[in-house]
Amino acid sequence: MSPEGLVLIGQLGLQALTDSGWDVQSVGGLTLGADPVAYAIAYASGSSTRPIRAFTVRKEPKSHGTGQLIEGPFLPGDRVAIVEDVITTGGSALRAAGAVRSSGGTVAGVLAVVDRNEGGREALEDQGLPVIALTTAVDIIDRIV
Repeated sequence: MSPEGLVLIGQLGLQALTDSGWDVQSVGGLTLGADPVAYAIAYASGSSTRPIRAFTVRKEPKSHGTGQLIEGPFLPGDRVAIVEDVITTGGSALRAAGAVRSSGGTVAGVLAVVDRNEGGREALEDQGLPVIALTTAVDIIDRIV
């Protein structure tokens, strides 16, 4: 959540989405891990010809207010990328994808900052969700060692 991190993740995430050809209108995922990633990508896209909106998927709908599971400018019919800070089991991304689909959206795929190489990518791909990771735990460890 540092300014430098948000700038970097926003630019890298936006470029990865552009390169993917997924043609998404919005990005988001399960709060809290996905929130800064989605907001950084939305901000980075703000001056482009195709801005991307960010949304948040709550873990539970609020019992007051709008009672929505998805908060933000998500629209039914949106083609979205589910974003994650880290993929471990894939459970959070699958939960967010289910919420998007239940709300009338289409999930193009999952974009993660880090794939921990613990089976999450495979679990998502087994459900028909392509996965893009900006880096992996193995890559990070290899750079440290």
